[in-house]
Amino acid sequence: MTARRYARIFRALGYRVRILPSDTPTVEADIVVALHAKKSAAAAIRFRKASRDGRLIVVLTGTDIYRDLPRSRVALRALEAADAIVALQPLALDLLAPSLRHKARSIVQSVALPASLSHTRRGEARCEIAVLGHLRIEKDPLRAAYAARALPRRFSVRVTLAGGVIDARYHERTADEIACNPRFRYRGELGTRAALALLARSDALVLSSRMEGGANVLGEAIALRVPVLASRIDGNIGLLGASYPGYYEVGSTASLRRLLQRFIEDRAFRRALRAHIARLAPLVRPIRERTAWAKVLTELRALEARSGCR
Repeated sequence: MTARRYARIFRALGYRVRILPSDTPTVEADIVVALHAKKSAAAAIRFRKASRDGRLIVVLTGTDIYRDLPRSRVALRALEAADAIVALQPLALDLLAPSLRHKARSIVQSVALPASLSHTRRGEARCEIAVLGHLRIEKDPLRAAYAARALPRRFSVRVTLAGGVIDARYHERTADEIACNPRFRYRGELGTRAALALLARSDALVLSSRMEGGANVLGEAIALRVPVLASRIDGNIGLLGASYPGYYEVGSTASLRRLLQRFIEDRAFRRALRAHIARLAPLVRPIRERTAWAKVLTELRALEARSGCR
């Protein structure tokens, strides 16, 4: 999905675009954008060796930054080979080696909502919480369900989880949670429109990731003005800001339970979260991301032109 979204942006900027798998033996192009430093490292390095004048951009993900780069030599080689490095939130840049930071910049992913979609303020007494994302360990997808189950009985709350199972262990874990938790339901993997509609109908999004490069669902929540209850990790802080009041300690059911209880009980707290999210809306406007990419690509084409003159 990320590749297709970038392709739309680049085409809108006037570029001819092909989307290729990372195991493509040879690539002939003026500019190559490699998604994931580690997963695309071999392709990026092959292109660098084969093309003297072509330009290489590597886009970093959360697993790149917070798991792979400290211990993957091949991922580091891909970054060293790149002409530009793009991270999805600014705090990621601080973790790069000083020798790489001069060619790195952050570009926040934008969100283009369907014209008919907006956050629906519901009149129901029950608090609806959405959790959207693939079921794998890095996303900690059942944390909101555990927290809701731990709330006192007087609270009316439902957690809806939607996303495909990537880690097979979550088939059993999800089934077990459904069996013991009447406040939890699992919708499986939804299409983009259905997932956005679920988010728009929710009172809040829980973003429970243990590591993130800059979650697209967070941008969707910002675009829809849906409050977010987020794990306190760099990938979330880099987008929401250090002063955002809606963080809980990563991996802690007790911390999220307290935050969720405050969200349900404290109307002023809910207003503060909504106001903060509303102020972030310009971050995820498509024109902002398109302008940032236009600047990167123009700079690289200028490098290419100068290289051709030598």
